[in-house]
Amino acid sequence: MHAMPLYFDYAATTPVDKRVIEAMLACLGRHAHFGNPASSGHAHGQAARTLVEQARAQVAHCVGAEADDIVWTSGATESNNLAIKGILQGAGGLRHIITSALEHKAVLDTVAELECQGHSVTYLKPDARGLIQPHAVRAALRPDTVLVSLMAVNNELGTLTNVASIGALVREHGALFHVDAAQAIGKVTIDLQRMAIDLMSFSAHKVYGPKGIGALYVGARARPGLRAQMHGGGHEGGLRSGTLATHQIVGMGSAFALAGQPGDAEHQRIERLSERLLDGLLSFPGVSLNGCKVERVPHTLNLRIDSFGFNSATVAGEIALSSTSACNSAANAPSHVLLALGLNEAQARSSVRVSLGRYTTEVEVDQVLEVVSRALRSTSSTPW
Repeated sequence: MHAMPLYFDYAATTPVDKRVIEAMLACLGRHAHFGNPASSGHAHGQAARTLVEQARAQVAHCVGAEADDIVWTSGATESNNLAIKGILQGAGGLRHIITSALEHKAVLDTVAELECQGHSVTYLKPDARGLIQPHAVRAALRPDTVLVSLMAVNNELGTLTNVASIGALVREHGALFHVDAAQAIGKVTIDLQRMAIDLMSFSAHKVYGPKGIGALYVGARARPGLRAQMHGGGHEGGLRSGTLATHQIVGMGSAFALAGQPGDAEHQRIERLSERLLDGLLSFPGVSLNGCKVERVPHTLNLRIDSFGFNSATVAGEIALSSTSACNSAANAPSHVLLALGLNEAQARSSVRVSLGRYTTEVEVDQVLEVVSRALRSTSSTPW
């Protein structure tokens, strides 16, 4: 059996934490809490419902929300669809949406579908550092703007969006603000009681929880006008029908309860490893950082490598990393994020995303530097 490559693709997905697995196993099997949470007439269903509501409270606590504001979905993609389509349908008529060219395909494709239906969309362009600035949002707001949708942490660059400032000006204008926070949990502080954010999408598998489960925060301003996209039973307050997957929900709750915060020991450890990795990679000829070096999370690095013949496939046997998001990778397309930054297709394809996580070690970081150094020497036309 061949050794698996070093894992540096945490932005794509994370392994499930063993503590999360233990919590999930309590919901699987004949003698576990396997009941349908909607079956309120007997103890099996009631026990499952108790666990679901406990997990709802854990997710809410992690982001400073009320438990009743959390709606379970199958993941951040569904949450984004529910938030964006649901608000536009509830608003009635043709309206204006603001998003950015840097968003995940789960937002861009959803907005594009609405654009095909006649809605107007403004796609904000990033500045030279790959950031969406509040003044750009302010300039794009129109009287018919009903929704602004931006991500908190970019999934390819790791750059931060100032969602607190943007939310304040969007609320002042009277529109609703949706934030895709799939990459933000455990990396940035989120306090929805203090932030002017109306809708926020979450995913479990980006934070050491299971795949196939997510949630949408629905604030008081958004709830009256939000229209369900899944029908058939009226679950989740009528916003998302379907039998609740107790074991996955419990896993998500456990994962969010274990998620750290900026400044804690784990976050500081990632910062040290990220700095070591970035300094080492930037010391190689032809390597530069895509995006802002300061306003970003330490977990995700995106590097352009100007060396003939080098790309993520060059080191795929030894390092698991990405040349773009998983969605673009599946379509063999260059990163739309990097193209929006002004890189050409060749430069985008020669860039790699390296992402660190809970199980990354200093030894692994040094091994990555060794592998990349060796690969660059083999593809370089000049000695160094």
